[in-house]
Amino acid sequence: MQKIILYYKFAPLADPEAIRLWQRALCERLDIKGRILISQHGINGTVGGDIKKVKAYVKATKEYPFFKGIVFKWSDGTGKDFPRLSVKVRDEIVAFDAVDELRVDEHGVIGGGKHLKPEEVHKLVEKRGGEVIFFDGRNLHEAAVGKFKNAVIPNVKTSRDFKKELEKSQYDAMREKPVVTYCTGGIRCEVLSVLMKNRGFKEVYQLDGGIIKYGEKYKDRGLWEGKLYVFDGRLVAQFSEMAKDIGHCIHCDNKTSNFENCANPVCNSHILICDNCIQKSGFCSYGCEV
Repeated sequence: MQKIILYYKFAPLADPEAIRLWQRALCERLDIKGRILISQHGINGTVGGDIKKVKAYVKATKEYPFFKGIVFKWSDGTGKDFPRLSVKVRDEIVAFDAVDELRVDEHGVIGGGKHLKPEEVHKLVEKRGGEVIFFDGRNLHEAAVGKFKNAVIPNVKTSRDFKKELEKSQYDAMREKPVVTYCTGGIRCEVLSVLMKNRGFKEVYQLDGGIIKYGEKYKDRGLWEGKLYVFDGRLVAQFSEMAKDIGHCIHCDNKTSNFENCANPVCNSHILICDNCIQKSGFCSYGCEV
């Protein structure tokens, strides 16, 4: 049996390079593939392989004192969903260009939004109703195939865009309302919620465990609609057979969750395209086809 795990931990690391060497050696010994980022602020990874070896990786990683409380999110998949193993040291474990705004201690991020478990999010919505705003912490690409109902989808292509995006006047009316941020596994909301509070958002929450944990509990019977974009060979995952396609084909506008790269290698844009249209043209536009 093969599994993929998604995880992160914000904690002050005095020697990120030493952690990198240890993690790389551990993954190579266990034949685990995936991507791991390490910085002075902590660790962020998505890896996969044989379930017994993945469990051994989890056990070994938790033995490091600062990583003791890591929550590993499990899903179906294999190490083959990743082309190789990549373990790198970076300034940030999630790229918001916010090194100057992010502070961490042994308990995690300092000054972020309040964590709400999936059931607590439902209670907040029941109590506050339409006053609650869901705010997508991902990019437009990811939100195209799945999102929370009536969520605000910021006009961002990368996490780095959020700093300027949050300063726009279009969000002024939201700054006094309860805002629930969400992302795939929760890590982006750790930083995003800090940026929001620093820019005048008064009541900021973050979905604990991200969309993955919410989907584990409620599948497609809750407030989530569509499918989940993931950063491995699967590209798109779903929580149940009830999952709907909410994305739109770039050519015919029919509903789809199928991502492909433009057939023009110079372009290589990631596009949503339905099965019928890809048989006719694998290009993103007429300009790429000619």
